[in-house]
Formats: sequence, structure tokens, C-alpha cells
Amino acid sequence: MAALRLPRGSGVFKGYCMTLEAVLAALHMVAILTLVVFLTSEAALCRSEWMNPAVVKRLARLDLIYGITAVVLLASGLARLYFGVKGLSWYVSQPLFHVKMTLFVLMGLLSIKPTLTFRRWLKALNQTGALPGEAEVRSTRRWVMVQSHILPVVAVIAVFWARGW
Repeated sequence: MAALRLPRGSGVFKGYCMTLEAVLAALHMVAILTLVVFLTSEAALCRSEWMNPAVVKRLARLDLIYGITAVVLLASGLARLYFGVKGLSWYVSQPLFHVKMTLFVLMGLLSIKPTLTFRRWLKALNQTGALPGEAEVRSTRRWVMVQSHILPVVAVIAVFWARGW
């Protein structure tokens, strides 16, 4: 990173920092929107009345993309923390930052059960052709829906945080 060092007093340094901040913010926003799309898709498809082999395969694929997106979201957030204009000390001094991170971790923990369930369904489908039972689909959908309801809370917290709360 030594090649990127610019004199702090120069307009070039400020322009570089602002461009980096904009790129990191855009990447973070795209990751958030992608996360919403794939979580919503999981919630829409995980219904017993729609369950068929194609849906089981699609749920496993959607969940994989959802997981990758969550990692990109985390990485872009960490990049903003360490390389963004505000810096690490500003973020960690903000109470709403900690609330957002706690909810994000909670969503990650809640996503473990559906992820393992989708993989198990796919494995059973590939080995025996069996589809999941109605009660198991309902239970898994409930886990996905809980995540889906936490995500807008994170967005509302972000709005309040951006306005100085």
C-alpha cells in the first residue's frame, strides 16, 4: 500500500480518499441490495405448496449466493471501517454501529439452520429423490422469515445513525 501514499495536505489525497469512500459505499450498498434480493427469493420459494425438485435445487443455489453476498457485505463493511474516511475509532465509538453489527451477527447465526437444511434437502433429493415434508418446509421458512424481518430493522438503524443519533 506504500505506492498509494499521498501527501495529506494535497487535493489529490482528498480526492483519492473521497473516491475510495464512494467506491466502498457503493460496493456496500450493492451487497445490501443483493442480500435483500436473495433472502426475499428464499422466503418466496420456501413454501410446501411449491416444493418440487427444481425448487429444492434453486433454494440451495439461492442460499449459496446469499451466503457469498453476506461475506461480500461484511468485507465491504470492514473495508469502510479500516480504509474509509471516518476511520475505525469513529465507527466503534457509535452505539448504533454495535446494534447493527449485533443484528448482522444474529442474522448470520439464524441463517445456519436454513443453510444446513437446504443442503440436506438437496442431498436427499440427489440420493433418493425425496422431497422435504410440509412441517419441515414450514419450520425452515419461519427461520428465513425471521431473518427477513431483522434486515429492515438494520436499515432503519442505518437511517437514524446517518442522521446523527
